[in-house]
Amino acid sequence: MQDDFRFCPHCGKSQRTKIVEYFRGHPDVGDGGLRVSVYLTEPRHARLSVWRGDEAQAAISLDPRESGRLGRFLLSAGPQRQRSLVSRVLSRL
Repeated sequence: MQDDFRFCPHCGKSQRTKIVEYFRGHPDVGDGGLRVSVYLTEPRHARLSVWRGDEAQAAISLDPRESGRLGRFLLSAGPQRQRSLVSRVLSRL
């Protein structure tokens, strides 16, 4: 198989498996969006592309470790979940 092709030119088998999600930009801050592709085969990585209209303006690939770090960063900056009664009681002990 050659890495130049998304599908094997001989048998048609997909050479890369990925999942893709598109995130719209905040309407009050600017236009465009972020396309995130997570490749599930080697080399494993996440590709983040900044889009304006139908054209990518910039892109970067993150290895799985950095992707995880980005995910944790975004979760830590988000709204805090309501803690359960049990966790609130345990935190006082």
